[in-house]
Amino acid sequence: MDKLTRADLMGLEQYAVERKAFREKVIAHKASRKVHIGPNATLYFEDRLTMQYQIQEMLRIEKIFEAAGIEEELEAYNPLIPDGSNWKATFMVEFPDVDERKQQLSKLIGIEKKVWVQVEGFDKVFPIANEDLARETDEKTSSVHFLRFELTPDMAVAARDRSPLHMGVAHPHYAYEVEVSAAVRDSLAADLR
Repeated sequence: MDKLTRADLMGLEQYAVERKAFREKVIAHKASRKVHIGPNATLYFEDRLTMQYQIQEMLRIEKIFEAAGIEEELEAYNPLIPDGSNWKATFMVEFPDVDERKQQLSKLIGIEKKVWVQVEGFDKVFPIANEDLARETDEKTSSVHFLRFELTPDMAVAARDRSPLHMGVAHPHYAYEVEVSAAVRDSLAADLR
């Protein structure tokens, strides 16, 4: 997938006019890029459109319009766009109750390394996690992690050919597996060359 450039972004005035329609388009797109794994974990798969939205929102919120500031946002978010041989996702561990969340995050250290994807007929692929910075301590893991799943060329071909896709977490304190819906599978297949 091509990385974003300044030419792909709307100016603040144009974005203010187009934001509602663009936001609706992105929300609909994201629906086919989300996978719940058990009751408290979700993978949100990123792509060029989701990152364009993220950058546009950051520029709007921070009122960034100078070239240097826009380039900083592009440098921060472009690495989250898949490269054609991988899937990139934001992994969230979600416990609504604050006390329960603190307790569970202390039990789930290392969970980001135990998330997996599997194209049917191939081995599970575990992610390269948090390339930007460490997101856990000796006491707890973070509720947000950034994951990259590198696929072999044969896996990519099978995924593009619509082979069933499974995802899961294999942590001692959180173990779930799901078969991915056809809509999500097809959306993710579009990320691959």
